[in-house]
Order: sequence, then structure tokens, then C-alpha cells
Amino acid sequence: MASFARRYFSTTSRCRNVASASEACSEIFARFGDKPVSVRKQLLDANQLHLLNITLGRSPTSTQAPPNGTPIPPGYHLVYFTPSILETELGLDGTDRTVNPLNPFTRRMWAGGELQWTQNESSLLRVGQEVQETTKMLSAEPKKLKSGGEMLVVGVEKTFENGKGVVLVDKRNWVFQKGFTAPKAPPPLPETKPFPGGEITRDVEQTSTSLFRFSALTFNAHKIHYLPEWCRNVEGHRDAVVHGPLNMINMLDLWRDSATNGEDGAVPASMSYRAMSPLYVGEQYRILLKKDGDEWNTEIWDTFGKQSMKGHIVS
Repeated sequence: MASFARRYFSTTSRCRNVASASEACSEIFARFGDKPVSVRKQLLDANQLHLLNITLGRSPTSTQAPPNGTPIPPGYHLVYFTPSILETELGLDGTDRTVNPLNPFTRRMWAGGELQWTQNESSLLRVGQEVQETTKMLSAEPKKLKSGGEMLVVGVEKTFENGKGVVLVDKRNWVFQKGFTAPKAPPPLPETKPFPGGEITRDVEQTSTSLFRFSALTFNAHKIHYLPEWCRNVEGHRDAVVHGPLNMINMLDLWRDSATNGEDGAVPASMSYRAMSPLYVGEQYRILLKKDGDEWNTEIWDTFGKQSMKGHIVS
């Protein structure tokens, strides 16, 4: 295990800190701020949706993929328009570097976002449609960490357009921190605490298989989700980290099951969410959902009394 860390840090030791957070924000916004990052068209094929349903345990084992016209459930668009770049173009941590800022801000984390759907049955994303995704940068801001260090918060917007026009807007916030210059040891395992109660709850536990399958479906090579040696010997995690977007999908699934009885084609008007602390493979966590009129508040708590994510859904 120690040799793994030595190999990584001997590789990264040549990287020089060449930009401040403010300089990196100015550069990345100058690079992308006035034009789309990408414009792509893709067929929403049945196989991706089928395999995600299988991964989430929402469909029995079957060779029958959903037919053309099947609505894409809220959040499931994440298995389409996945990164299409060579392995040699990935960051050292396996992340997509398409919109990465300058060195030393090489560590990317998904911090949260907001989604807005067009609530018209004739405008839903459906299997068999050709859809256009347009990605653009919204913002790039320097921030201070509690430790006094620097980071960047980059806002990206993805719009999804079918024959009816724009039907989904997906805004994401990515946090970029400085790359590691020395190994970071995992903290001691916290004391287990009871889950909080709530009106509607669902307990979830991700396995190494479910994390692998979600990484594969989203073509996400980020090492924190599948390589324990990297997690423990480089980034200081106790094990593989559950994907933030996977947690967001789980929140939306609980809303769909509770608010619409799993109605085919049901989408909310909007959802905002924020990641707060990591969840780990093999550790149970609880999703809570509470109704407030036409709105719903949702939270995720780990088994150590820590809130991992919070969200707000407008029906």
C-alpha cells in the first residue's frame, strides 16, 4: 500500500503551483465563459436506462429493455452524454479534465446543483429520442477553506433539448481543490449513532458492485469510487466513496415513489441539492423525505450521525 502512495506522489511532485484561485477563475472563465463548452447530440437508447434500473434494483433481471417512448425518470439522464475522452486525457485521480482549472486545482468534487424539468407529458425525455445537450459555464469563483487554503467553485449548466425544445436544465456546482502533495491518512472510524426518524424514510447501502456499475454507466473513472488503495493512501477516505449523483437519484426515486406512487413519466418542477459529507461503500445510510404543501424536503444521514446531503423538491 505504501508503494502505491510513493508512486503517485513521485509522479505529482513535479507539478508546480502556478496559479492562485483568483487567477485560475479568471483563466477558466476566459477559456469557456463566452461560448459553449460542448454541443452534442445523442440517441437515448433503451439499454442505458435498462441497466440503470437493474443497478438501482428497480427492475427484475431481464433481457427485455424498455420500448421506445418510455419516459426517462428524473435524474436518470445522467447515464447519457457521458464523458468521451481518452484515458491519457484524464486527471491523475481519474476525473474528466474538460473544464478543469489551472494547476494546482486538480481535485474535483461534485458539490450540488439544481434541476428544472418541463412538466408537459408531450415534452418528456423518452427512449428513442435524439436529444441535444449543450454545456456552458455559468460561473467561477475563488473561495477560502476553513483551513485557510484556497479552492474554486465552478458552475456549469447543461440543457437538454428534444423536438419540443428545452425540456431539462441541469445546473451543477463543482469544487476544485489543490492536488495532494503528501499522503492523507483516513480519520478514525466515528461512533455509530441511531438514524434520525421522519415521515418517509428509506435505508440504503451501496456495494462495490453497485458503485462499479454506476461508474461504468456514467463512464466515470474517478478513483475515489472504485479504488480503495487510492481512497485510503492518497485522499484519506476510509473506503470507496458513493457518487453524489447516485445519492441525488436515490432522493428523486423516493420522491417519485412517495409523491406519485411511481407513476410512469412523473417529474417534479425542480430540485436543488447540496452535498455535505461523503458516504462510503458497505455502510448503511438513510434518506428522509418530508412533505410541505407542494414542496418536499429531503435529507441523507449516515450511520454516524452526520448529514451527507440535503435537497428541496418542488412538485
